[in-house]
Amino acid sequence: MKKKGFFGYRQYVIAGLLIALAAVGTTAIYSSRQEKEREQMEAELAEEMQKQADDIAAEENSEQSAEASALVPPKQSLNEMENELDDPAVTAELAEENNAAETEETEAAQSIQTTGKAQTLHFSEELLWPMEGNVIINYSMDSTVYFPTLDQYKYNPAVIIAGEVNDKVYAVAKGQIKSIENDEVTGCTVTVDLGDGYEAVYGQLKELNFAKGDYVEAGHVLGYVGEPTKYFTVEGSNLYFELDKDGTPVDPVAYFE
Repeated sequence: MKKKGFFGYRQYVIAGLLIALAAVGTTAIYSSRQEKEREQMEAELAEEMQKQADDIAAEENSEQSAEASALVPPKQSLNEMENELDDPAVTAELAEENNAAETEETEAAQSIQTTGKAQTLHFSEELLWPMEGNVIINYSMDSTVYFPTLDQYKYNPAVIIAGEVNDKVYAVAKGQIKSIENDEVTGCTVTVDLGDGYEAVYGQLKELNFAKGDYVEAGHVLGYVGEPTKYFTVEGSNLYFELDKDGTPVDPVAYFE
């Protein structure tokens, strides 16, 4: 009877141990499964966060590229630029723009060098003598006077003042040089606008100190007496001086101081 009881008790102990082992195994299996599930969830969460970060970075790069494209105009390819330069119309347009710019620069430079600012001229009706010397042929528009070289009588719209080559020729009044021409009769001839319709004409000059468009003051040296033209060889070197009012010659002697 004792022996039977011992074996019965042993069976209960073994059964209890088996149940405990089963419980422990179940708990271990359950814990392992939980760990795997947790690791899988963490991996999925990390993957989702990385995907969102990549999407944000791609969006920012796209916005920056759009802003750069808006600020910087697209560049022409080398072939496109070469094709445009080969186009005669484009080449002509560029040449015209360059010529216009050069012309403006030249005119501006000349304006600064010669005239500065436009000035208003008024004729005072008083003139300085243009040079020292004797009048060898008087002004005469009412009757003819004798010209030795031509050996004939002619009307004379100016006064012919004898002088020596290289004698100084002075501006008779304030004015602006209107033109510089080479005349067959009067040689190098300078016309100066005195204002109010009056103009002074100087002939037989050389080595001018001023250019067209320049302003001169009374007493400035315009230039020097040159060699006489073939129309005044007998008279010798001289200054041809004419005074016009509205295009009509008047006697300059009446205005000399």
